[in-house]
Amino acid sequence: MLSLFRRLMKSADGATAIEYTLIASLIAVAAIASMRTVSGKVSNVLSNAGGAMS
Repeated sequence: MLSLFRRLMKSADGATAIEYTLIASLIAVAAIASMRTVSGKVSNVLSNAGGAMS
């Protein structure tokens, strides 16, 4: 990821590099938000399954 960022920053077309950086940042934020949501739901399901086995 760092090498990609360095390559984009050396690009002659600065606007394109900035656009790619913004898109990558948006994807990262969306991935983090969805992982947080899913992890909470998975934790609840596993807790319920563990409680049912006890």
